[in-house]
Amino acid sequence: MMRAPDGWRFAVTDTVTSPDLDRAIGFTIPERHARGRIVRLGPVLDAILHAHAYPPAIETLLAEALTLAALLGSTLKDAGGQLTLQAQTQNGVVSLLVCDYRGGELRGYVQYDPDKLAEAGPNPSLFALFGTGYLAVTFDQAATNERYQGIVPLDGDSMAAAAESYFMQSEQIPSLIRLGMRRDASGKLVAGGLFLQHLPEGEVGRERLHTRLDHPEWEHVEALGQTMGADELGDASLPLETLVWRLFNEEQEVRVLGNVALSRGCRCDPEYITSVLSKFGEAERTDMADDDGFITVDCAFCATKFPVALSDFTTPTL
Repeated sequence: MMRAPDGWRFAVTDTVTSPDLDRAIGFTIPERHARGRIVRLGPVLDAILHAHAYPPAIETLLAEALTLAALLGSTLKDAGGQLTLQAQTQNGVVSLLVCDYRGGELRGYVQYDPDKLAEAGPNPSLFALFGTGYLAVTFDQAATNERYQGIVPLDGDSMAAAAESYFMQSEQIPSLIRLGMRRDASGKLVAGGLFLQHLPEGEVGRERLHTRLDHPEWEHVEALGQTMGADELGDASLPLETLVWRLFNEEQEVRVLGNVALSRGCRCDPEYITSVLSKFGEAERTDMADDDGFITVDCAFCATKFPVALSDFTTPTL
């Protein structure tokens, strides 16, 4: 456990274990009018990737997207809210990437062309993977049934750069996102991410004004955030609180908030799938079934097949 200096407030350091994996924490820097989020994924990431057996380039891409989804999704105050990332293109290696976060649960998958991937080489750039693609970021608020969505082109060199563009274009909030990963001793990916934002004018009692992109408070926080290395983010032996301390130990006050536990989550199950199929007419279900009388539903998120017998929909004769 690290010792907090005067002005530092830690809510969860007593619960930190090594390795520090599958959780996110938030923090604020009041004097700099900034907030942040830091996350690290391990077993959750491995469980999602293992279900698909993607080649290395696609595996890395999905790992970055899942880390980004955890960073952005864990900022939701609405417990039932959902964050969805969808990257899509018509002419790239990857035709569709989808990740979402809800209540600490993550899931995601990628559709790609193996032949195009082979032509792109072992370490394809984001442009090589997506071409003229775009990223859609959607926040669904369960409590109010409101939806906020922004769409930005995938014209940067990383998923992080695309997300920064989203916040700048859709919310006019200066943001910094850094993603990093490494493989552990067993060869499994460990991924981490850092998300920093300048608080919009008007929050925490500030007068409502247009956000200044060159605000000295933000420039200071951004400069410190840019020193965070990919190896540090992916090093499970370093508690997340330690990383926050390394960046901002000279600040007058940093408030580290409670942590969010992260897990793999897929909302498919036999009962849910049967309920969806029941909404189709009998003739439509018959067309979907194979010669043995089963409809097989394949979940793209968890790569699990669910066979449902036509006889399960038979209405009893009164």
